[in-house]
Amino acid sequence: MTGHGRSGGHPPPPGVADERDPAPVDPAVAEEFLRQVHAETDPGTTLTDRLRQVRAEIDRTGTWTQTTHELVFGARIAWRNSARCIGRLYWQSLQVRDLRHLHDPADVAQESVGHLRAATRGGKIRSTMTVFAPDAPGRPGPRIRNDQLVRYAGHRAPDGSVVGDPGQADFTDHVVGMGWPRPQPAGRFDVLPLLITGPDGRSRLFDVPPDAVHEVPLRHPEHPWFARLGLRWHSVPAISNMPLEIGGVVYPAAPFNGWYLDTEVGARNLADTDRYDLLPEIAKRLGLDTRSVRTMWRDRAMVELVRAVTYSFDADGVTMADHYSESERFLTFLAKEEAAGRRCPADWSWIVPPMSGSQTPVFHRYYDEPDPDLRPAFLEPHGLRPPAAQA
Repeated sequence: MTGHGRSGGHPPPPGVADERDPAPVDPAVAEEFLRQVHAETDPGTTLTDRLRQVRAEIDRTGTWTQTTHELVFGARIAWRNSARCIGRLYWQSLQVRDLRHLHDPADVAQESVGHLRAATRGGKIRSTMTVFAPDAPGRPGPRIRNDQLVRYAGHRAPDGSVVGDPGQADFTDHVVGMGWPRPQPAGRFDVLPLLITGPDGRSRLFDVPPDAVHEVPLRHPEHPWFARLGLRWHSVPAISNMPLEIGGVVYPAAPFNGWYLDTEVGARNLADTDRYDLLPEIAKRLGLDTRSVRTMWRDRAMVELVRAVTYSFDADGVTMADHYSESERFLTFLAKEEAAGRRCPADWSWIVPPMSGSQTPVFHRYYDEPDPDLRPAFLEPHGLRPPAAQA
């Protein structure tokens, strides 16, 4: 891993949470989690000794150390509780890499790359989470500021346009300001460096080695011109800026991934007007009439874009779910949770695919409202530190 540029450690300005002063763990929250572990995994044993140990550790240190069994269980349940995820049927198969001893940004960067390698497996994507050092009173854990381990830069041009991913333009400006050398010439698929904040509040940049980023060149099963567009997409969607909370302990760096849904890439990342906005180009190549939305040119172009993405991932042997099959599997997950006597909150706007929604079974029903207090859980993302904290 290669570091870049400057780092910073000034206190945050008023109104910005001080990430360097984590609160002590509430013993009641820890106990509730331990009782859940016990009830779901080992109900035939006594919990008294473990509860006593944890209470004593919290009294002494303000936090507690989970066993590997407790950590893995908590990570999997956080996925099971994720109201915005349609792929929760596989929650029990999550592979957890326990790296809680690592807190230095260089180590976190190196093992974030290790996460990509472990999850990719030549295209047979494995659901994986890597858990780094937790927050503790007087000692915060590390934080990964990228929203995913792999993102493409958005380079602002003088005319106001963006080369690459407009959704990453602000982040790109930020890391360039920290010393990241913008690629020359600027490309549409330049992988951004990792921006990691250590326990001392200082942030550093680290390149992601090209051989750790598995990508799929996009082509269409029927249109040879599609391949000449030079489009591609990375294979592993590893979310990296959402803290994980288990039993009151917060792990601010816990990157995790499943695998892509076809519409996630084709109907959102590549099609949204504030992202790659490719539908006008695809429609032009298809010879569609774009003079009026009533010709449904956007719909027709989106279908062909999603077809190209799905075809390309399948042709390269890279795991990708399709929105029809995954919708059926989500209802299977829902039935299993209901049979187990558990509530299954779901955010309808995230569960229903962004294309052909009414043709999938998840469209035609209501769900329990998301519960912000449900734990274990992934918490709201932490973003960039304000500029004053990076000077």
